[in-house]
This record gives sequence, C-alpha cells and structure tokens, in this order.
Amino acid sequence: MISIRDTPAGATFQVKVQPRAKKNAIAGEVGDALKLALTAPAIEGRANQACIAFLAELLNVPRSSVTIATGQSSRNKVIRVAGVSAAQVRQRLI
Repeated sequence: MISIRDTPAGATFQVKVQPRAKKNAIAGEVGDALKLALTAPAIEGRANQACIAFLAELLNVPRSSVTIATGQSSRNKVIRVAGVSAAQVRQRLI
C-alpha cells in the first residue's frame, strides 16, 4: 500500500514513472510508491508534465494543484497535491 501523508502544503506521495509506455495508466505499486506508465518520453520535461496532467485528471483537481516536490530528473518522484487531504487522495486513487 502506498504511503500518503498530510503536510501543511497538501498531501504527498511517491510515484515511480515509466516513460514511453503504450498508454497512460496506473501500473501498480513498487514498495511505497505508485507506479505510473506514461506515454510521454523523458525528454525536456515531457514526462513530468504528463505525470502532472495525468494525476490532476485522476484526482479531479486543477493542474496547478499538482506539483513534483522532489525528483524532477528522476523516475522516482514525490508528488504534492494542494487543497486535498491524504484521505481524499487515497479515496480517489482506489
């Protein structure tokens, strides 16, 4: 089960991104992280933008509410979602 934490800035959780997949989807869990398959390549920040857009749509929040807190140039990232609690994120991911 992925670990979702409440922070003063919003809910945070870890993701592992798999770029250049066939379709955008949740591909399971890896340890404490949610594994995301994204069609965008890991070039010029395209996978990061695709990650933000995919999670914003999935969690039903504006794109501006979803940020990559750490891991801009890594497959392992910490995502911060402003304006929602950890319980709300968990409910929307299931």
